[in-house]
This record gives sequence, structure tokens and C-alpha cells, in this order.
Amino acid sequence: MFKKIMKGVFALAILAMVSSPAHAFYSDMDQDHWAYQSIKFLTEIGVVVGFPDGTYKPEIPVTRAEFASMAIKSLGQEHTNVSQDIHFADITRDFWAYNIIEKAVYFNLIPDSKGEAFRPFDPVTRAEAINLAVNAIASSNISEQRATDVCSKAYKDYTQMPAWFLMAAAKSHLLNLDVIMPGGEGTMQANRPMNRAEVAMLLYRMMQEAKLNPNDKLAEVMQKRTADGFIVDNVKVQGSIGVIPAGTIFPIKLTSVVGSDISNVADAYTAVTPNNYVTREKYLLISENSEMKGQVKYVQRGKVFKQQGEVILKNELLVTPNDQAVMVYGVATLDPQNIGFWRRLFKGKQVTGKKGDIVNLRLLAPIKVDLTNGYIYE
Repeated sequence: MFKKIMKGVFALAILAMVSSPAHAFYSDMDQDHWAYQSIKFLTEIGVVVGFPDGTYKPEIPVTRAEFASMAIKSLGQEHTNVSQDIHFADITRDFWAYNIIEKAVYFNLIPDSKGEAFRPFDPVTRAEAINLAVNAIASSNISEQRATDVCSKAYKDYTQMPAWFLMAAAKSHLLNLDVIMPGGEGTMQANRPMNRAEVAMLLYRMMQEAKLNPNDKLAEVMQKRTADGFIVDNVKVQGSIGVIPAGTIFPIKLTSVVGSDISNVADAYTAVTPNNYVTREKYLLISENSEMKGQVKYVQRGKVFKQQGEVILKNELLVTPNDQAVMVYGVATLDPQNIGFWRRLFKGKQVTGKKGDIVNLRLLAPIKVDLTNGYIYE
């Protein structure tokens, strides 16, 4: 009886992990907020943080120094060493964001103003933030006439944009970087301070595009991780993003016991990846000992003269060694494939998966992986 109770408790715990965010979220955010997913993801990877009272405050503005810091972190370059002197009149080496601003200049995200002010405590405007995001992306040059045509069709207020922003505004629209809040459709509002919700959405989109098409300076440092391991076929690699397609089959190692004579539907199951999963080029997709978690989806008891035992597992969660938890759906089947002719003829074979046994998991949905750091996009 005690074992059954503990099994139920364990199953509920797994369900709670599957249905809840992996990290504590914010008291003033819910899943209906238009920027929820972007804020959640950037929180999980440490690009944005909340306030001590547990809120995110999505509507308040972000300073220029804060935005530069968030942008560099979102591109994964906060620890990169660069040698780039900057010459802003109001920035000294002891300023907290000096090295961040130095990196932003080095990677051509912002220009070095050669003695002009950086204004680190001013709110970053939408034009300034979007211009930085566009600068992170390798994109084709367009003519001023083309930029005017794009902006005049996309934004009712395009004549109010700063002249220097016209080209970046057009590219932002073409690259889907022009973050528009609900209620602001058809306008750019270039001179308005950008708030924390808009910043999160912009940086998330910039990250996605920069992983595919980084500017020349970023491309030099955005190196893909490599490793030996189990080769996963048919992975699509573009830039520094790898996509493992639905239908892919790879091995997992059970860390819990399941069986046709001992398991019930909805029982929890756990497993780990027994090897690194890599592309044919040896780019690391998923690290060894990443945790798989889910439930028993189907159980068929073995009955003499009638049927063989069978268990189908449904995976629902992947927890990586860097503590990211994401929804990963797949199924694995345990059946008595290796029994003899007479046993198969008379049937009734039970099937058990012991701790350490290897079973094959088939993905039901693709997995999109950042090959530079192992983060998985939901």
C-alpha cells in the first residue's frame, strides 16, 4: 500500500513539473500577456530579471545602458573579451556598463560617437533599440526609395521617424523586428521609450534571427559546440540553429522501472540520454545525461494464448544539464520482440523495462536547438 501511495505522489510531482514553468515567474505576468513567452524565455537564460517584489513591471521603460547589457547577454557575448576603446563623453572605465558598451561598439551594434554623450540613464527609444537589433543581423542593402516605400506602407506615422532611422525601420519590418504593442498596429512610434515587454519581444526576435544570420563581427565568435556521441540523422542546420525533425528516433536509458505487469496508465517514468546527441558534423544537440520525464501512456497485460505484454511511454519533459526544462514530446514502446517462436505462438509474455535498459524514443514534434549554448526553443 505504501509503495502505491509513493508511486502516486511521484507521478503527481512529475505532472506538476510538466505543467508548471521551470523557474519562478512574475506575479504581474500571466500566459495571456502578449510578450509572455519572450519574457519567460529570456528570464530562464538570465537576460532579463524581475524586481525584488516578484514583479516584472512590463510597462516601465529601459535605460540605454540597461538595453545594451540585455542585448549583449541575449547574443551570448557578455563574457567575450574585446579590445575596443570607446570615446563617449559621459562614460568612464569605472561605469558599471563600460565593458558592455565597449562590446556593443565592437560588434557594430551601436556607433562610437567620438566624444559625444552616450546618455546611459536616458530611456532607450524604440528607434534606438530597433536600430541596434537590426545592426546585429546580416542583411542586404536597400535603397532609400525602397526604405521609403516599405515604411510608408507599414507605418502611418513614418513621416515622424528620425531621418537616420528610415533605413533601419524598413529593414526591421522586412526582418520582423518591428515589435508593435497591441493597440499600436500600423505605427512605429519611433521616439517613444521602449518598455520592458517590448524589449523582451525585440531581443527574443533578434536572438532568433542573429543565430541564423549574424553580422560579420558576431559570426566570428558565434561558434557551434562540438562533441562525439550518437549521430542524429536529418538534422537541419541553419546558422547556429539545429532542428531535430519530428519522427526522429534516438535511444534513452530508463532510470525507473516500467512493465506490463507492474505499471498502470499515468504512472510516471524517467530516463536520461545515454550519450551526447550530435549532428553528422559533430555539432552538439543534446548533452549526455539530460533527463527525460513523462508518463505511461498505454499498458497491455500479457495473457496466455491471447496477447503479449506491451507498454507505451509518452515523454513530456526534457531537463538539460544547464537546468533548462522544456516540453519535448515523444513515445517509446516496450514489447517482447526477442522471444522464441513457441512463446510467441502461445503468447502471454510480460515485458519489463529495468533501470539502465535502453529503449528507442520517437519524437512527436521537432526540437529546435541553439548550437552555440544548447538552449532549446519552445
